Amino acid sequence: MPDASGAHHIAPDAHGQNFYAIDRQLQDLLSLYMEPGLLAQMTPHFQRLGALGGGRLDELAMTADKHPPVLHPRDRFGRDEDWIEYHPAYREMERVAFEEFGMHAMSHRPGVLGMSEPASPLVKYAITYLFVQAEFGLMCPVSVSDTSNFIIKRYGSPALKRLLLDRLLSQDPATMLKGTQFMTEKAGGSDVGAIETEAELVGMGADGVERWKLHGQKWFCSHADADVAVMLARPRGAAPGTQGLGLFALPRRLEDGSRNSYRIVRLKDKLGTRSMASGEIILDGAIAYAVGDVNRGFKQMMEQVNLSRLSHGVRAASMMRRCLNEALAVARGRRAFGKAIGEYPLLRRQLMKIMLPTEQALSMYAFAADAMGRADGIGGKGGDKEAANLLRILTPVYKFRACRDNIPVASQALEVRGGLGYIEEWATARLVRDAQIGTLWEGTSNINALDVVQRAVGKSGGHKTLSAALKAKYESSGALPGQYKGLLGATLDRVERFAEAVAADPKHEKRSRLAAGALYHATTAALLAWEGATLGAQGGDARRLLLSRLVIEHRLAPQDPLSLAEAPWEEEAMNLLLGDAPVPLAKAAALVG
Repeated sequence: MPDASGAHHIAPDAHGQNFYAIDRQLQDLLSLYMEPGLLAQMTPHFQRLGALGGGRLDELAMTADKHPPVLHPRDRFGRDEDWIEYHPAYREMERVAFEEFGMHAMSHRPGVLGMSEPASPLVKYAITYLFVQAEFGLMCPVSVSDTSNFIIKRYGSPALKRLLLDRLLSQDPATMLKGTQFMTEKAGGSDVGAIETEAELVGMGADGVERWKLHGQKWFCSHADADVAVMLARPRGAAPGTQGLGLFALPRRLEDGSRNSYRIVRLKDKLGTRSMASGEIILDGAIAYAVGDVNRGFKQMMEQVNLSRLSHGVRAASMMRRCLNEALAVARGRRAFGKAIGEYPLLRRQLMKIMLPTEQALSMYAFAADAMGRADGIGGKGGDKEAANLLRILTPVYKFRACRDNIPVASQALEVRGGLGYIEEWATARLVRDAQIGTLWEGTSNINALDVVQRAVGKSGGHKTLSAALKAKYESSGALPGQYKGLLGATLDRVERFAEAVAADPKHEKRSRLAAGALYHATTAALLAWEGATLGAQGGDARRLLLSRLVIEHRLAPQDPLSLAEAPWEEEAMNLLLGDAPVPLAKAAALVG
């Protein structure tokens, strides 16, 4: 008997699938960038997290989003023992992230997931990419714990490390400390130099850790009840602006277990990331520990910010992948007017608008993570200065464009689902809400674009390092057609000249976003070409070469919006890209050539 409810007419979603097993593009890129032995070691963990992401984690994320945290300002005796109550679903997700996978600790010490050394960025961000497809909100506490650990590990005194680091890197809930960063104030958001929080020197403790008292307010504090918060404050008498800021670690509770002298006065009622607590903090002589040189606080904090920016790029790539998976599930599972909606030309074009930025962002993850590994000297090797300069421009370029692309991609995926996409029972509504924050956290689009143009290009010449690194990849490929290499080279040269011209003249500042976006598109076009050609030459799927050509044609080439002319190769490329079969290199090369 047919189902009387009519439920068979409703398209399925991606829930229940293994987010690693169905992601052939991620698997292909890991095979290109990751050492085979490491990939073999990590694949079972990727498979396990992929299954959790499509299953239990996805269920927990839906529940936690509907039951946001609640602030209790006082206990029943009227004492200011403010504490935040979380739904059990959120606590279970914390257990998976912090205890089971050690996401906050894996890049800082060996032993996590059985690794004999700290995780490479390729591993860490692959874990991030899989986790965020289910839950985005908790990734903020995970990421800021990770980056706070980095700052304390790099700049903290030996005494401060003895006091905090073992617990910050623990996976044992009985001893673990979770971290965060508090920066934004009413007076200073993007303008960090306007921060008003004041630091008063107390003196050296018996444990050898320098203590200060902090007075002021922090206006937007994500992971508001973290055990340790890294923040900026101005020592009394210090210079104005960013030069006068020091960096401090604020414990939630003092060593004797008593509350520190600050209060969470309220939680933000946010559009998205509702599972995670963001609040407002009043510091009333709170004890904090100096981190590094208090005369270099801003420069030290910027390293944490840049790490968070790279993480945001990966998180955007992850959410776009979930959006693509959801859109494909609907396109193949929903019928209208007698056939699957994925067969209609307009819907197919819409799917390509979701797929292209998704794959661009994935390529940027692998390239940036590889550069970070070389810059940091992963595996006991000395750091590579060229890789560090490359990472300097990749980070804001990636954060700028991928986070911006995430918003229309999420909206497109919601529209493919139709009216149900607007209903909170489905993941698409949450994906649309959560996508917005990527353009705000760790600097708005304007701030990141200015960082690209004025600093990475104008001061560091990073665009030349980037162009050289890309050409070194694809020019040596014997599988890439020579004519297409020429097109890539001409495109890179044109974008390089444009970015340099924008950086050279202050009157062109208004074009900074265009320059940052062009650098992203040119970078991903080159990467997709190299990836597709290399995989195809190995007998694998060359589809990324087709995506490279689409980036050039639709992101960097002039367009007449009213032209009816069609490129015949695009229709054939679309058929191949929306199909499941691997694309042979010969076919891809013929279409792009």
